[in-house]
Amino acid sequence: MKKNYYLICVLLLAAFCTTNVATAQNYFGDFPVKADPKTVGNKLSRRLMETKHQLYFDKGIHYAEVCTWYGALRFAELTNNKELIKLLRNRFELLFHLEKELLPPPIHVDQNMFGCLPLRFYNITKDQRYLDLGLPYADTQWQLPANANEEERKWDKKGYSWQTRLWIDDMYMITIVQSEAYKATGDPKYINRAAKEMVLYLDELQHPNGLFYHAPDVPYYWGRGDGWMAVGMTELLFNLPKNDPNRDRIMKGYLLMMNNLKKYVNKDGLWNQLIDQPDFWTETSGSAMFTYAMILGVQNGWLDKEEFAPIARRAWLGLCNYIDDKNDLTEVCIGTGKKNSKQYYMDRPRIAGDYHGQAPMIWCAYALLNNK
Repeated sequence: MKKNYYLICVLLLAAFCTTNVATAQNYFGDFPVKADPKTVGNKLSRRLMETKHQLYFDKGIHYAEVCTWYGALRFAELTNNKELIKLLRNRFELLFHLEKELLPPPIHVDQNMFGCLPLRFYNITKDQRYLDLGLPYADTQWQLPANANEEERKWDKKGYSWQTRLWIDDMYMITIVQSEAYKATGDPKYINRAAKEMVLYLDELQHPNGLFYHAPDVPYYWGRGDGWMAVGMTELLFNLPKNDPNRDRIMKGYLLMMNNLKKYVNKDGLWNQLIDQPDFWTETSGSAMFTYAMILGVQNGWLDKEEFAPIARRAWLGLCNYIDDKNDLTEVCIGTGKKNSKQYYMDRPRIAGDYHGQAPMIWCAYALLNNK
């Protein structure tokens, strides 16, 4: 009887250990219901359909809504959700006629990035109208306007976009529309100039600790600002040809940032409003961007799986705890201009459902579903 008892114990222990090992290796699967990527992605994508357009100073649809819309479209593609694609497309169709005045003018980096959305629709539908609408947003980033100022002319002469500002959020806004133009046309000029632009920003702005100040005259590592750099590098590396001469430099910047971000994970498994300040509050939009960057890094072999996958998994689980009953992500810092004041960043209002937070949560959802 004793032998049978010990044998049963050994077998149960072995089964327990095997289950734990299997679960530990499947970092991007076996999520609890509230953190299931397909469920979360679907709920947040449909939440977009319940909300009104957000405008950019009354000059067209705001880039944060574009990011959310773009994410929902990619999520619908990956899950082959034809109903959701139709809903997203119906929302867009109005921009060809009844809501045409909401199309952003291609006069600023934040407005030009709108082009990534029709270009993505073109890749799905092959409807020429989407290409004709989207491509000029990519082209005009490198077409100097007649009324350009001295600074804009300087960058144009050097082969960079006249919209170059050396603001860290540019490295998502510029690179995403150029990447989609490359995928839509196959013309390497789009992806090549995006890569060249990224190298400029890395050389000028990245610090030895891998992070980026919100602005050169504002010495604070603001979460969402750094988040734009993280996802910008990630998307560009994902789309950049292996033989691109700038790929190694961008990868170096990406790895430097990821290896330093892991040092600043807080008690929630996320990152603070000011990344390196332990007394600050958890900010979810930047955290979701870092999570997305790490998920893709692990999936594509850029980051060590055993080192970074547990960080990314814990972050995703932590983020899902911040989704409320309306399917809005909470604790999102409102839009923030630069200011050389630590207290300013501490006191920034936190809101729920802001597109700055909804977008990267949807990105994370489809990234997890694309697990290799």
